[in-house]
Amino acid sequence: MNRIFEARLSQGLRHGLSAICVVASLGVSMLMTPPAVAQSNSAGLATATGTIQSGDTSSSGAPLQLRDSGNAVDKTGTSNNKSDPSTATATTSDLANGERRALDAPVYKPGEFERYVQSYVQRVLRSDEPVQPGQPSRSNEVRRLGIDLIEPLTARNDSTGHNPLVPADYLLQSGDEILLTIWGSADADLRLTVDRSGRISVPRVGSIMVSGVRYAELPDVISRRVAQVFKNFQLSVSLGQLRGIRVFVTGFVAKPGVLMVNSLSTLSQALLRAGGPAASGSFRNVMLRRGRDVVATFDLYDLLLNGDRSSDRLLQPDDVIHVGPIGPQVALIGSVSRPAIFELKPGETVNDLLRMAGGFSPVADTSQLALERITDRAGTRVALLPQPESGNQTLRNGDVLRAYNIAELTLSTLPQKKRVRIEGEVGKPGEYVLPPDSTIGDALAAAGGLTSNAYLFGTEFNRVSVRATQQQNYERALRDFETELVRAPVAERAGNADEAAARTSIAASGARLLEKLRDIKPTGRLVLQLEPRATSLPEMALEDGDRLYIPARPNTVGVFGSVFSAGSYLHTGGRTVGEYLRLAGGPTRRADASSVFVVRANGTVTSSLAESGFFSRGNQIAGLATEPGDTIFVPDEINRTTWVQGAKDWTQILYQFGLGIAGLKSALN
Repeated sequence: MNRIFEARLSQGLRHGLSAICVVASLGVSMLMTPPAVAQSNSAGLATATGTIQSGDTSSSGAPLQLRDSGNAVDKTGTSNNKSDPSTATATTSDLANGERRALDAPVYKPGEFERYVQSYVQRVLRSDEPVQPGQPSRSNEVRRLGIDLIEPLTARNDSTGHNPLVPADYLLQSGDEILLTIWGSADADLRLTVDRSGRISVPRVGSIMVSGVRYAELPDVISRRVAQVFKNFQLSVSLGQLRGIRVFVTGFVAKPGVLMVNSLSTLSQALLRAGGPAASGSFRNVMLRRGRDVVATFDLYDLLLNGDRSSDRLLQPDDVIHVGPIGPQVALIGSVSRPAIFELKPGETVNDLLRMAGGFSPVADTSQLALERITDRAGTRVALLPQPESGNQTLRNGDVLRAYNIAELTLSTLPQKKRVRIEGEVGKPGEYVLPPDSTIGDALAAAGGLTSNAYLFGTEFNRVSVRATQQQNYERALRDFETELVRAPVAERAGNADEAAARTSIAASGARLLEKLRDIKPTGRLVLQLEPRATSLPEMALEDGDRLYIPARPNTVGVFGSVFSAGSYLHTGGRTVGEYLRLAGGPTRRADASSVFVVRANGTVTSSLAESGFFSRGNQIAGLATEPGDTIFVPDEINRTTWVQGAKDWTQILYQFGLGIAGLKSALN
């Protein structure tokens, strides 16, 4: 039995070894799958077809299935081996390396001249261009031209997910990976790496020399070699992982050293991956050295300003990228399209600087530039360069030029035409553009004159400049009121809990009143001080943006405030303020009768307090005759106290007075 078992075991081993040898000779697994179909494209997919006689490919005459025993790929070159963890591990490793490189990426530190320009800009903003109240703050950071291109790349791994398009003249070298797909009489998905001898090995076909072959010619080279073994087939060829090359980045660069890049990387890509030029490095003097020779000099300004990459050469192994020291720096700020700090080459002028900055902005003063020269800070400091006469003037290292904003300058209104709006009781209401020296009378004449129902006493004249002044004064008054609200509880001490609660309530009411007052905006009305029977308006000069509203003649008088029946009452000639108050039921118990005031239709105010004296109390304007459009207002009494509160206060005063008398009497005895 043992001999029989040993014989069968040896026979099985022989069969197993034979099968292994067959698989090893093929280099693939015998998998019967339907033939794949692929499309040709100009990115590197090529198709070769031929004719085969029956029985030429194998003894069985069936299509031969060739599969890469490692990682099969589909027609797009994507790995189809989902069970192999090496792919996922490599991807995770790449992401981890990318995050680590992002964390280790150098942070750009501005140079001394950049910091000086930034402080200069902030100083100019505070002195010459203050931000108006209510306007959003503007960003005035002036940086070196090109830094915005570098900083986003140093904050992340720029090579992650980068899949460059392979050009047709790309030359294959050792280390490149070729993705080969064959279908038809033979079915194969292969990943082939060019070995050190420049060859790839295709199962059942043999080795093929591909080193030095152009990428566009690669499909023809492989198809001719495969056609020597198979017929009736098609194939597609593309590149997978490109070979890596080592380059050196030296000079004034943020992160000098050795850099590994793929074989399709260019000078600019490698430079940006190294963090770009440092604060002391040049953007305009980047050299590519190959051995002893300088094969290219790259000016990053050509890429930044013109999109020109003609000098951006492909890298080769052991190339040296050298960044020279920074050249003369000049800042151009103010009203230009791109305020920045620029690096100049010898011979570049003011015109070249303006071209790099994109020219003047639409609101710039194009007649001149202000030049501040560091070497003249102790002398004249600032000089004016008339434009375009000084366009060919050369600049020095450290110069700061400024373009002024003409729109922010306050210009004389004398030579300007006036745009005014006329509304109300005129022949042709609307907006009119009038000559510079026009008056209110000219505006009325342009609008067709007054109608028969016009009420000149109630004319409302609004002006933009007056509204701005009113807004400033109103905001100042609100700040004073707010300060008083905060100061009052601190300056006065409450005598008891009731008084403290009352003061807290008053403070809360004052805060609510302050919020409501903030919502009120001045109208810019200019009181014309007309007489009730006026038949013409004063001949006052107009300003741009003026508004003139002439109402119809009213026939009512309004009575509001602390009265029993507030409302509007029909105006009757000869009636006084007191009579209209009686029509409204008179003041209420909580009214302050000594503070009654009347707002006239022309904007003036007549107050009872202004007419009262030391011996006169109560409503002093009760006998004032009313005019159409008047508004009578009776305010509430603010510091009103009840009889109980008054008695309580007097009782406390008398109690304290009695204690004082008793103490004095005790001291005398």
